[in-house]
Amino acid sequence: MPKTEEFRCLNADCELDMFENHYTYDVPDDLSVADLRCPYCGETDTLERIEL
Repeated sequence: MPKTEEFRCLNADCELDMFENHYTYDVPDDLSVADLRCPYCGETDTLERIEL
């Protein structure tokens, strides 16, 4: 089963509290939170993975 991860945006001006990322089997092993951007505000350095 492909992995699913949850992220939060720490940008104080962003209205998004969290989002889920659903991956395919083809996602590179070295993909990290630094490769992603907030889908609401577009920031790249304010994302934090939510550890379950």
